Amino acid sequence: MSGVLAAAGAATALFATSFIPGPIATPPYFTDVPTDKMIITVATVNGSGCPAGTAAVAVSEDNTAFTVTYSEYLAQVGVGAKPTDFRKNCQLNLAMKVPQGFTYAIAKVDYRGYAYLEDGANALQKASYYFQGASNTDARQEQFVGPFDDNWQVTHTTELPALVWAPCGEIRNFNINTELRVNAGTSNTKETTSLMTMDSTDGSVDTTYQMAWKRCEPGDD
Repeated sequence: MSGVLAAAGAATALFATSFIPGPIATPPYFTDVPTDKMIITVATVNGSGCPAGTAAVAVSEDNTAFTVTYSEYLAQVGVGAKPTDFRKNCQLNLAMKVPQGFTYAIAKVDYRGYAYLEDGANALQKASYYFQGASNTDARQEQFVGPFDDNWQVTHTTELPALVWAPCGEIRNFNINTELRVNAGTSNTKETTSLMTMDSTDGSVDTTYQMAWKRCEPGDD
């Protein structure tokens, strides 16, 4: 098990140093970004994948994205794993203070991590997000099949016409729900360990939420 975890840490560190985020799209996504700084604070955090103090949020300098960094988000089955470790989840409730006269939408999300899956094992990454009080939720999932020993990245992009904008003139918290699930399948859990992580010890591997902005107009809600 120690060898597997060491490999995971080394691969994650390599991935973190080699990844350089860039712009996600051409205009009109970023034609009207506010100059006043957006402020995000974690209102509540719950879940086995993000114990207190292990999830952090930061806003980019140019207001085009914010990142969520996890430090203890690991699902695993097999040697060294508890029966409940096969599934980890995190529910974040973020208080969003948006510059006056603007509204935003989530245009693209990049989820990243590392997975080691034995032959016969599989894993599932799920994510959803929505505005407080809204009925529409953007929910997606991705399947991984062993054998697998590599960094992983899942990208969710929303086209401009389908963007869901935060209501203008209202304070609505933003909710993020994520889940990692590792299934042993036909792998031998008495001799092997399969795992999937969405964490980073150095804080360089994170989930990036790229934003679109627009000015609020009379009648917007």
